Amino acid sequence: MLEKHQPFADYQRVNIIVRPTITSSVRLLLLLSMFLAATGTVATRANAQELPNAKHSDSKDKFFQIDSWLPTPGQTRTASGAPGPAYWQQRADYDMDITLDDENQRIEGKVRITYHNLSPHPLSYLWIQLDQNRFRPDSDQVLTEDAPDLRSRISFTDMKSILTRMVFNGGYTLKSVTDEKGGKLSYTVNKTMMRIDLPEPLAAEQTTTIVIDYSYNIVDAKVIRARGGYEFFEEDKNHIYEIAQFYPRVAAYTDYVGWQNKQFLGRGEFTLELGDYRVRLTVPEDMVVAATGTLQNAEQVMSPVWSQRLAKARTSDVPVYVITPEEAKENETRRGGGNKTWTFEASDVRDFAFAASRKFIWDAMGVDVDGRRVLAMSYFPREADPLWSQYSTEAIAHTLEVYGRYALSYPYPVAISVNGPVYGMEYPMICFNGPRPETDGTYSKNTKYALISVIIHEVGHNFFPMIVNSDERQWTWMDEGLNTFLQFLAEQEWEEDYPSRRGPPEKIVPYMVGGNQRPIMTGSEEILQFGNNGYSKPATALNILRETILGRELFDFAFREYAQRWKFKRPTPADFFRTMEDASGVDLDWFWRGWFYSTEHVDIGIESVRLYQIDSGDPDEKAERDRQERDRKEPDVSEERNKPIAKRIEWQPGLKDFYNNPEYDPYKVEEEDRKSFQKFLDGLSSDERSLLRRTTNFYVVDFRNVGGLVMPVIVRIHYSDNTNEMLRIPAEIWRRNSQRVSKLIVSDKEIVSLELDPKRETADSSESNNHWPPKLVPSRFKLFKDEKKKNEMQKANVEQTKDDSAGKEEADDKDAKKESAPPEQSGKTDDVEGESR
Repeated sequence: MLEKHQPFADYQRVNIIVRPTITSSVRLLLLLSMFLAATGTVATRANAQELPNAKHSDSKDKFFQIDSWLPTPGQTRTASGAPGPAYWQQRADYDMDITLDDENQRIEGKVRITYHNLSPHPLSYLWIQLDQNRFRPDSDQVLTEDAPDLRSRISFTDMKSILTRMVFNGGYTLKSVTDEKGGKLSYTVNKTMMRIDLPEPLAAEQTTTIVIDYSYNIVDAKVIRARGGYEFFEEDKNHIYEIAQFYPRVAAYTDYVGWQNKQFLGRGEFTLELGDYRVRLTVPEDMVVAATGTLQNAEQVMSPVWSQRLAKARTSDVPVYVITPEEAKENETRRGGGNKTWTFEASDVRDFAFAASRKFIWDAMGVDVDGRRVLAMSYFPREADPLWSQYSTEAIAHTLEVYGRYALSYPYPVAISVNGPVYGMEYPMICFNGPRPETDGTYSKNTKYALISVIIHEVGHNFFPMIVNSDERQWTWMDEGLNTFLQFLAEQEWEEDYPSRRGPPEKIVPYMVGGNQRPIMTGSEEILQFGNNGYSKPATALNILRETILGRELFDFAFREYAQRWKFKRPTPADFFRTMEDASGVDLDWFWRGWFYSTEHVDIGIESVRLYQIDSGDPDEKAERDRQERDRKEPDVSEERNKPIAKRIEWQPGLKDFYNNPEYDPYKVEEEDRKSFQKFLDGLSSDERSLLRRTTNFYVVDFRNVGGLVMPVIVRIHYSDNTNEMLRIPAEIWRRNSQRVSKLIVSDKEIVSLELDPKRETADSSESNNHWPPKLVPSRFKLFKDEKKKNEMQKANVEQTKDDSAGKEEADDKDAKKESAPPEQSGKTDDVEGESR
């Protein structure tokens, strides 16, 4: 028999008959199973179904298989998550002549696009992305923007941005669209998209070349903040140009959606075709250019001493100046009047970007990648020193090394970080990053880590999505989330206790318990709280998957397998989900379902703990327990207050009998009871007698899933002998009932306390229900002096505060790129890409 120990509430006894004809091992199993059934911990399994089930306490099955939600596998994409034997992907090669007009901040260009139709389909037209058209006043981005909050106050910068955008002459001017022989092609511009009608359908395995002559005005990125633009320095009358999306680009044509047909609204980034590039960049002769690819005519545009230093840097393990700060300062004053053309080539890239300025300091170092020396290089003005010369190029090198271990080896010859007006944006082999020190050269701790983090993040984008070429226009998390996860790993390998903003599970809790959310699996333009949804939550999910669900060995193998399978190819979410399961050997549908398809949060609590012990049936033991229980029991209030009252039996002695005799022992054991117990013992085997005499404690712990998201139950058990152990229960414990479960803990030692998720590894949102016995978790409040001015300010802002209560500051779409910096730095840009509202 099992008897509940007195210190626990709800006294309960379970009688179990042990029959000697059953083997001892089976008997123990029966004893435990009967006990669980008696305590209500055994539940029938519900059939897996997504629709509401009125005959089960769960409204939905958290372990419902998501296969029906994913595209049907086939010859292009297999059920294992790997590319199939019939996988295809289009290709576009670019040959460009680009002129940077420094006087008018304008781009003049001619692009020749050779399009390879590697699909099995004939194509009668091509769709081209005209991303600069987003700056036209009739673009969908401008027309669908929310109004700024004008009720209280607005910054001068934001007001200038609003007014400038009203008059800025943005967007492409198309001078001609022709075939390679100069014949005019019919085309239709649909805001940020252009359809070019082909004279005849482009058959499978055929190519065509189109030539587009165009121009556009470059945005002032300090006023109209975007993914590229210029910054003007009043002191020396110079510009830094960070130029991106500067040419018409072929839209992606895929096996899963056909032509990419989403307008560019500013936040959903790009889905592009890989190809080879040859780009000739004509700039003022005093400018220095950094760009995607390798420079083909260094002897024509670089001084011999720069070339010598660059050659030295390639073999150096520390950054070496190619252009020194002194040379850059001198170069700021030059105005030669002529132009130079820098020629770059790049292979197997999906985009091209460049930066140009007279102000650039340039340093570089070599990074060993599979026996090759990759040049890590930084370009920055003196306003960015000494911070940049100390950390930028080293951060590039660190990123290539760490990401190379966890994903794939960096295949390109260079990796570049440029300081300019764009806080954080990535392109193949080059990225734009913003943090700078104060004007006196000092910098805060936050600024230092903001720089390191944003460079790791933006250089990391070379891996996702520049090489693993996911569709950013539809699925932000596939590049931002995966990259932020790897950023966290790289940050933690930079130094001990690196202050990572994203990755640790506890940091995502405020978002997950808040409102104004949509699932991770939401289109890029429809996401609410962009940074938390597209960056933080998927990065945290992958960290939990690595550390808690799969373990590092299984996760790292599967994640690298995904990167290897899909490098230079275009994966979808289903390919990622299926590969991670295929390579780890673990069914993770419940995990994808909870973290990626729902907005539930993690909150598992301990509801109660019950202790049971084996009752041997020995009448002498029972009598002694009853006697001790009586001695421990404190009289209730009525008994205590009735003691002084004279009792009738005391003044009427004739009422006394045997039971009122002081020598009467109500706990005396009758000999007949002893004989009966001995007869029971005689019928048991030696193993059964040993089991009956065990002093084992049977603890039943009742858990409740408050937040709804099923997760492993991780419990630290503290014993009375000052030892402890960790119990890790897989998430599948919730498969029969996702709301409440009970776990039996068998121990010869006394448990004194239990602690859920002690290492904060599951993003559990409430610590208050994580302890048994319950533990008070203090919250703190601040005092302030009740000043009239402060009260007036609070009253004036009350309406704005109401709007912000649901996390609207994130929902207002802070720049996705500046999201990789600490909070103090993230205020430097205002919304996605830093565009003012």
